[in-house]
Amino acid sequence: MNAPFPSRRPIQVLLATPRGFCAGVDRAIQIVERALEKYGPPVYVRHEIVHNRHVVERLKAMGAVFVTDLDQCPDDRPVVFSAHGVPKAVPAEAKRRELFFLDATCPLVSKVHVEAERHYAAGREIVLIGHAGHPEVIGTMGQLPQAAITLIETVEDAEAFQPRDPDKLAYVTQTTLSVDDTAGIVSALKKRFPGLPDPHKEDICYATTNRQEAVKRVAATCDLVLVVGSQNSSNSQRLVEVALRAGARDARLVDDAGAVDWSWFENVSTVGVTAGASAPEPLIEALVAAIAARFDAEVSEDSGARETVSFKLPRVLAE
Repeated sequence: MNAPFPSRRPIQVLLATPRGFCAGVDRAIQIVERALEKYGPPVYVRHEIVHNRHVVERLKAMGAVFVTDLDQCPDDRPVVFSAHGVPKAVPAEAKRRELFFLDATCPLVSKVHVEAERHYAAGREIVLIGHAGHPEVIGTMGQLPQAAITLIETVEDAEAFQPRDPDKLAYVTQTTLSVDDTAGIVSALKKRFPGLPDPHKEDICYATTNRQEAVKRVAATCDLVLVVGSQNSSNSQRLVEVALRAGARDARLVDDAGAVDWSWFENVSTVGVTAGASAPEPLIEALVAAIAARFDAEVSEDSGARETVSFKLPRVLAE
């Protein structure tokens, strides 16, 4: 099933731009790398630093130890909190134990946390649009007392939601959602609660939005779109959904070139390639090389947005 095709028939490969690493992911990975350089291994990381198997395995090989809870961390080694953010109880417990910790929460996730706290302080009930169980959602809901935030995942949830006071309501969102899905949920909420205020700045992060827009541009002309990313990556999963909605005949999420089933390429003349915000560029390059090894590939790149955003490292690592 995965054998090369007998003849190198021509195929168009369209690379979506932007794709792969975003500034928040890059910062989080650098925090772990620099902590290992400065303090030596092991450095403990609460939760996967970002949702990519290859990134996690590389950092493990360097001496990072990934854990699910602070109870698994010794008192005398650095601890890094993942890019997705953590409930307030986590740094509070770290301080109580006098652990040395580094917070790799993406600044755009931290912005959502601050926004939720501001609404709570103003006496508003808060709706969080997001996916249950995702670490970012757990972290955001954990910024405030239990029951202060209601999670809404679908338009049906929005239509069934009963606030305590419709005039004292606000919403925030997970940063890695489908832009179109979120717009539908917000529209359903605003239809019921016309006074619902928008965030000061869009909660869905620039990187998620840019990658979805790039996929929309290429997908309509593609027989197949391959998204490089891990199964637990929310933004990568959304890219598959966006590609299908934008007109791709087929779209698949793959960890790497080794996960491709080449039978997918039957009757494919144009394939789009992109990657979630936590997928390294070498994985994309290897996928394109694997396609070129089996086909007479003509590779072109979408002229999408060029991202120049960068985030500062914690001062203790930047010195």
